[in-house]
Amino acid sequence: MPPIEGETVPEFEALLCDGETFRSTALSAALGERGGVVIATGFAFSAIAQNWWKQFVRAGWDEFEDVAVLGISRDGPYAQNEFLRWLDEPGFRFFADVDGEVSESLELLADRDHMADVSTPWRSAFVLDADREVQYAFVADDWISPLPREEIEAAVAEL
Repeated sequence: MPPIEGETVPEFEALLCDGETFRSTALSAALGERGGVVIATGFAFSAIAQNWWKQFVRAGWDEFEDVAVLGISRDGPYAQNEFLRWLDEPGFRFFADVDGEVSESLELLADRDHMADVSTPWRSAFVLDADREVQYAFVADDWISPLPREEIEAAVAEL
């Protein structure tokens, strides 16, 4: 079962991309002083990911004070960096979950029936405090639902 409010997200380490470089980074090291918003999407350049992340840019999520905005997707670091350059938002970073281990540790990994031998994380968002405790959790029960952006923003304001 994916993390729920009040639980602590397990520590993981993966390549963290910033639009130019990437290096192996622990989740706890990537969070801001107050915590972070962790968003899982299947693939960086999917239509849904493009739509969501452009909305986050327009909503000013790069201006969250001491709160990191972190994506997780199954793309490799070069694709992640290209996506971040496409977004033109230097405040966002992405974990490259190429092997699915991060998604699996969060119990989000799901087989995609229409995509042979492919699994992706359920589209989801978690607001974490600086100790990785979940303050807000959303896991979509389908592949196209939008994220509850206002609820996420309210949870960030409470950090």
